[in-house]
Amino acid sequence: MPIYALGDKVPKIHPEAFVHPDAVIIGDVTIGAQSSVWPCAVLRGDSNKIVVGDRTSIQDGSVIHTTTYLGTFIGNECTIGHNAHLEGCTVKDGALVGSGSLVHHEAVIESGALVAAGAVVTHGTIVPAGALAVGVPAKIKEGKADPDVLAYSIDFYTRMAALYPKEMRRID
Repeated sequence: MPIYALGDKVPKIHPEAFVHPDAVIIGDVTIGAQSSVWPCAVLRGDSNKIVVGDRTSIQDGSVIHTTTYLGTFIGNECTIGHNAHLEGCTVKDGALVGSGSLVHHEAVIESGALVAAGAVVTHGTIVPAGALAVGVPAKIKEGKADPDVLAYSIDFYTRMAALYPKEMRRID
């Protein structure tokens, strides 16, 4: 798998994390225990740090980046959906960022919040705990995040992160 140091910036990946061989990790990136990074995801900590907590899933095709003055911080038990793009933002514990969504600079996704698929969370937006953010630009719907969706995603991807290192094999 392509994991790269960039100068003195060296990724720190917990031994219990799963990083798919087709994911790319560069620079100042920390990935916690039982977390997973899936095919074609890119975590590029070149100009600032990226921190991914425990039991968090960064799904296929996602791009996690920073700015020169903002790191990107993703908490414990988060799900970052397929093809999501996060840059210079904070996603707190237990939040879900849906497939194809964008979360921009200085945005904060609070614990237990859900960013719907395809939503664009603009600069500095705060999605409150338990809220649902939908649309372009995202509109906030207080108390509309479904906790069952959040719990299912955490459980499913934690199980997959444990299964893949044991069962996945290349056949060509």
